[in-house]
Amino acid sequence: MPAADAAAEVHARRYVTSRGYAGRIVARAAELDPAAWHAALADDAKDWRYHEVCEASLQKGFDYRYLVIDDPAGKTVAVQPFFLNDQDITEGLGASLRRPLVALRRWWPRWLKTRMLMVGCTGGEGSLGLTLPKTDPAARAAIDALLEVLHRYAQTVGVAIITFKDFKNEWRATLTAPAAARGYVRMPSFPATTIPLREYKSFDDYLARRLGKAMRKNLRRKFRSDDSNAGKEKRLVLEVRNDVRDCVDELLPLYQQVLARSKFCFEELTKEYFLGLGERLPDRAKFFIWRLAGSGQAVAVSLCLVHGGTLYDNYLGLDYAHALDLHLYFVTMRDLISWGIEHGLRTYYSTPLNYDAKLHLRFDLAPLDLYVRHVNGFFNLFFKRIAPLLEPTRYDKLLPRFPNFADLNG
Repeated sequence: MPAADAAAEVHARRYVTSRGYAGRIVARAAELDPAAWHAALADDAKDWRYHEVCEASLQKGFDYRYLVIDDPAGKTVAVQPFFLNDQDITEGLGASLRRPLVALRRWWPRWLKTRMLMVGCTGGEGSLGLTLPKTDPAARAAIDALLEVLHRYAQTVGVAIITFKDFKNEWRATLTAPAAARGYVRMPSFPATTIPLREYKSFDDYLARRLGKAMRKNLRRKFRSDDSNAGKEKRLVLEVRNDVRDCVDELLPLYQQVLARSKFCFEELTKEYFLGLGERLPDRAKFFIWRLAGSGQAVAVSLCLVHGGTLYDNYLGLDYAHALDLHLYFVTMRDLISWGIEHGLRTYYSTPLNYDAKLHLRFDLAPLDLYVRHVNGFFNLFFKRIAPLLEPTRYDKLLPRFPNFADLNG
């Protein structure tokens, strides 16, 4: 049978679970029932529209799929986004441990690289796509059906490992028990970070009440240095907008400069992502753009979402020709926090990594969890023991210095 026909047969298959629930795999979001699809992620900042933007624009290395779960009465109780990709499971290991493992790829190029089924979102945190409240007694049965069908589908398509990617700790009470019963182990992923904005009247109030004397002095010196450029070519002007159609070609290279310097890279944003964010989520997307007053040149950009009282700072772009002398990282952080306070938001939420600066700025860690298992039950007995040795936070020396580091393991 041709490969395309075989794939179509797998996706058309109906999976009936042990409790009478039924699951089916859909290859494109456009083929989903709109009512159920919209309801599944309605409460998420990264709602159904965001997932469609990711499907259309973040395609490199990802095969997108959607699992639809119907209860025994035929009602759709879950529409779960997931994707297939090849993953290097040594990512996140300390350099001293990773180096000898990777060296073996001279002879075995696929060594410690595996085909994975990842539940969640390519462009951020994952969520369960339930169409009923997570507190509903029927939610547990829906989750168990979802876990059963994912495992059977993974066996069919030859996937070795299933991972629930970067689920916020708010899902622990709902997901941990059914996942453990199905052979998964939960472990921390690189955490996001947060600041409770409503505690502060202004950024200066935040500095005075949250930071130590030395850090306050250091930041104020940086900002005075920037302010001394007032009226000069390098004075910065902040622009906030929800669409970048007319300047996307100017902003994308700024993001690419940051990406090139990143130690870890999972997804890579595209021009279509920038455009899709503004076109599909105009009520949530915010592009913060910092320009030189003299020339109008963009030197920094932050791609954010605003939802539920939270400013989600998702991606940063910087012009490194100006980043150091203009202290752009700290300027962008100052202006985002200030904007959030001025607009009455509750929380500033920043994506993982760059922990050194965030530690000194007194951010709190926002735990993100991975739930993983090997598809083969026999191998999973051993995989559950070694998986904690591969978890990414284990080798980060800065994270234990955060006051709420213990929350990562919960």
